Amino acid sequence: MAIYDAVSGAVLDANTRLEEILGYTSDQLRELSVAEYTANTYPHTESEFHDRLSTAANGSPQQFMWRAKRADGELIWIQMFISRQRPTADRCVHVEVRDITRHYDAHHRAELFWRVLRHNLRNEAAIIIGCAEQAMEGTESEPSEEIISTIRSRGEKLGNIATSVKQIEHAVTDSQTNVVRVSTASAVRDVANRMGAEHPDADIRVSERKPMWIDVNDAFEYALAHAVENAIVHSDDEAPVVEITVGPSPNTGRAEIRIEDANSPIPPEEIAALSSPTVTTSTSHGSGIGLFVMKWCVESLGGEVLFESRDSGGNAVCLLLPPKQLPDSTTTD
Repeated sequence: MAIYDAVSGAVLDANTRLEEILGYTSDQLRELSVAEYTANTYPHTESEFHDRLSTAANGSPQQFMWRAKRADGELIWIQMFISRQRPTADRCVHVEVRDITRHYDAHHRAELFWRVLRHNLRNEAAIIIGCAEQAMEGTESEPSEEIISTIRSRGEKLGNIATSVKQIEHAVTDSQTNVVRVSTASAVRDVANRMGAEHPDADIRVSERKPMWIDVNDAFEYALAHAVENAIVHSDDEAPVVEITVGPSPNTGRAEIRIEDANSPIPPEEIAALSSPTVTTSTSHGSGIGLFVMKWCVESLGGEVLFESRDSGGNAVCLLLPPKQLPDSTTTD
């Protein structure tokens, strides 16, 4: 809980629980602006927060969700209840804050799995059944190569979907286990080398702008591998080029892993579905869940994923993760 000045937006007082949620002491919170503990890559703005405070001070209680950035750079979802304690001239408001990250993630994960069940699995199964029926009704003794190839490729897709769902579950349930602190560039190169071995025709380049350290586990490898593989398999070039740049984000200061390609733009409906998994149509639900794997795996580590269209053509996928302090020399990689 906290007491805010509805005019300036400053924290006047806070309890221990709020200090734990945001990672700042009460004294530090008094000196911070709202923008400094708000995730600035989301559409939430400081002016919007001030408007909420002012509206509550005028007698209309406010309840809303906010994407907050903790002192360590980790992003969390919080729910805020703002109310006026009593009519006063000092315009102070009472704010109750709840960390709802786990609830938010569980809700949206359920939405995603429902989407997969309704669309992805059903569509692939329908195609396989259709091809099987076509083969059974055919006059030839053996089904055509096209039918066999379609059944095989769609079966592989079903297997990939199952693997992706398992990766998301693993990332969410084991987000705080088996975490290792490593240099960002080293972790990226490990994944890039593995993907290069699986796709020998691809040219995967890794460059480091500035050394940074992050905490990683299997979820990190899942996310980065999907980003790199998407850049490779969706390329029309015989020798796809994937450029990965590692360094501090210019806007947030977090560790940024930027994966760039020269491919066709990622369909906007695919990106929109990440925030609203159940808002789908027959033409916009997408064909896979690789982007969801990136999102859930990176967010399980307190980060986020951004998708951009490059001015020169192609896509840029940005994995933003909380920066960590350099570990002891005995634990460096």
